[in-house]
Amino acid sequence: MPEPSFQRAKWSIAALFCFLGLQYGTWVSRLPALKTRLDLGAGEVGLLLMACGAGAAASFPLVAVLMRRLGSRWLSLASAACLIAVLAALSVVPDYPLALLVVCADGVAVGCLNVAMNAQGAELEKAYDRTAMSQLHATFSAGLLVAALLASGVTTLTGSVPAHFAVGGALLLLLLGCARPGLLAHREPASATADEPKRRTRRSLPTGTTLLLGCAMVFGTITEGAMNDWSTLYMKDVVKASSTVAPLGIAVVSVMMLLARVCADRWRTRWGDGRVVRTGSAVAGAGLALALLAGGVVPTLLGFACVGLGAAAVTPCVYVAAAERGSDALALVAAMGTTGLLGGPALIGFVAGAASLTLGMATVAASALIVTVTAVWIPWRARARTALPAKSRAGTG
Repeated sequence: MPEPSFQRAKWSIAALFCFLGLQYGTWVSRLPALKTRLDLGAGEVGLLLMACGAGAAASFPLVAVLMRRLGSRWLSLASAACLIAVLAALSVVPDYPLALLVVCADGVAVGCLNVAMNAQGAELEKAYDRTAMSQLHATFSAGLLVAALLASGVTTLTGSVPAHFAVGGALLLLLLGCARPGLLAHREPASATADEPKRRTRRSLPTGTTLLLGCAMVFGTITEGAMNDWSTLYMKDVVKASSTVAPLGIAVVSVMMLLARVCADRWRTRWGDGRVVRTGSAVAGAGLALALLAGGVVPTLLGFACVGLGAAAVTPCVYVAAAERGSDALALVAAMGTTGLLGGPALIGFVAGAASLTLGMATVAASALIVTVTAVWIPWRARARTALPAKSRAGTG
């Protein structure tokens, strides 16, 4: 079978990113209906969400094994199929304990697909010497948007969760069908295979570079996750914005992040991943810190915009750098990123409860600046200053 063109492979991998955003957004959008049907309290709903995150974080050992045995292409397809089955199971799950098991399984499958699709994105960049990862991450945000619009449209017609999830499942099958033909064969980088005998006996000892990448991923995802969860509350309780203006906080972050990810691959090609991560995280941290000091609606929104703009390319660049060090490194860094997404909002809540929400948001700014410092020590791969034409993969194995 001939290798796909760069654009064909890019759109196939983008379909996987969109798939994950759509699947997650679809079931999360119906949490109120699941809460009512299963007669859950707020704490039980929180535990349900935690079960999903815990499954994703705990999937690291399984993902590392499956990546070596199946490769990113087949693991992408298998985990995506599992996610469709999970969505169907959630639509009819009869009780809370079973719902916890199903959502935990969802988290494991999400962990597998997250690693596999990012490995595909890294392989795409390596094979064609073109940057694409930031745009691929932008399609995940697009999948979340489609899920929100789908939920709004379906619920105007029917309150049936099975009907909603059936439509969502059909769209997921369509995306999976679009993804399958253009996915790339997975190849471990030379740096990951040269010392294979040593890795077999010391898999539990990640390298210093991998740990630095994991640190950057943790604090980068803390920055993203905390802004998603706390920006509206900060606008309302600290800045004293009206109920109409307060939601603009998360809107500004989300829009700026989406726009920046569409453009970030050109920045990466021109300046290199290291400079993009260092500069972007510094802009995010310094912009938010200045906004917290200034106060007021407009300065706060400008600071939030700095976070969306600066943090947008951090995780895509870290995923690429981790994938260059092998599937084990990628799986570990992805698991650490999930830990940041899970622990970040809770950490901000703890600081806010012990001191103030302003200090909690200052912790977000500090997290972004920690990424800046960490990125200085990471050996980023040099990139050409101009995009090179797509080239054949023949002879690259």
